[in-house]
Amino acid sequence: MGDLIEQLSSVLGRDQVLTDPGVTQSFTTDWTGRWGGPALAVVRPGSVAQVAAVLAVCHAAGVSVIPQGGNTGLVGGSVPGAGCDSLPVIVSTRRLTRMDPVDDASGQVTVGAGVTLGDLHRYVAQAGWEYGVDLAARDSATIGGTIATNAGGIRVIAHGMTRAQVAGIEVVLPDGSIASHLAGLAKDNTGYDLAGLFTGSEGTLGIITAARLRLHRPHAPSSVALIGVATYDEGLDLLHTAAVSGMPLLAAEIIDETGMDLAMRVSGLPWPLAQRHPLVLLLEVPDGGAGDGFDPEVLGERDVVLGLDATDQARLWSYRELQSEAFSSYATDHAGGAAHKLDVSVPLTHLAECSDEIRRRLDGYPGIVAFGVFGHLGDGNIHVEIVGPPADDEGADLLVLTAIGDYGGSVSAEHGIGRAKAAYLSLSRNPAEIAAMRAIKDALDPQGLMSPGVLFADSASG
Repeated sequence: MGDLIEQLSSVLGRDQVLTDPGVTQSFTTDWTGRWGGPALAVVRPGSVAQVAAVLAVCHAAGVSVIPQGGNTGLVGGSVPGAGCDSLPVIVSTRRLTRMDPVDDASGQVTVGAGVTLGDLHRYVAQAGWEYGVDLAARDSATIGGTIATNAGGIRVIAHGMTRAQVAGIEVVLPDGSIASHLAGLAKDNTGYDLAGLFTGSEGTLGIITAARLRLHRPHAPSSVALIGVATYDEGLDLLHTAAVSGMPLLAAEIIDETGMDLAMRVSGLPWPLAQRHPLVLLLEVPDGGAGDGFDPEVLGERDVVLGLDATDQARLWSYRELQSEAFSSYATDHAGGAAHKLDVSVPLTHLAECSDEIRRRLDGYPGIVAFGVFGHLGDGNIHVEIVGPPADDEGADLLVLTAIGDYGGSVSAEHGIGRAKAAYLSLSRNPAEIAAMRAIKDALDPQGLMSPGVLFADSASG
């Protein structure tokens, strides 16, 4: 493959073609530490033209390609598989950092795929706007990666998933051709919705290089409440009663006692409430920061703490935002391995029952040191973290995913299918749906070069 490396170097410059394993390791292993494999090279194009040239070279050589943004995913979708038939080329989009001026007339902005979520937030805030997607990995996760996985995060209850924010897209197809539709028109009935198609495609159809994004005017200053609750049903009831009538929720998150303890362990923060509770609910409302957006008749007799200024709110939010890091740290220190991180969703009517069933199943599984559940209560998206089983032991994962299937949920709520859940896609999609997705994949990528092994388990060849 020396000729391929030379061709890629002639397109990008030798310093943007990385082959030293010591340098590429951070690109070939995912954030969880559970997934990864060797790559032929990591390339770092700096423009859409360079991405197109890279894909044309790889297409001609029949070499598979794996697009990668910030590599913050949890399902192995942005790294090679461990048993590839041939080594892939990883295309890092981190140098695609275009940021066009904010369009105040439409409330939109066009940015490159390599812009981080945090940088986008800061950029549009200077123009008096905000972007509707936010998550804990905001300073590492890229716009291209969040679009490719249709990321959710903490503002879904207010603004919807990433797909709702994408008004236009620019992608490079597997053969190196460029499909660009970035006008962001409110009305545009000129055929298939490519932006919608590529959002959530997980790098299996091409490489997202830029996007036209919808923005929102900032909400009023807000108040945050941490509330102790005994059950998920009690928490769900508070979604409808805790805020005064007509006051919208900006966020509704839930953390179990194990997760709270582990967050305290890594942060040094104290237990925030007067008493211990099985679950802690976090609610945020845009009430001017006075706390009067919460109904005192509902919360008056409850164990609750309010965050009114930015410092207090950041402290209360940290219990939630530290969850993934806290379980990973505990797994390293007490199990010598990686935490199993499962992102799933359940219909709200079955959330309490399904969560109880997951706990019953995991309580009897051998080797588990700790497990916890946290997530986005308002949209039924929960994260199950399991510490103890080896990274390649999928038994506990399967117990959780089959429970989700039994209750009519989704085995992936906001991180995608990736490699981790490709074998379990049928738990959430029927044969006709999977056949339709395969037909789209085959039409755009007939050689099967884009992200093999991602989404479709039997496509794993690189």
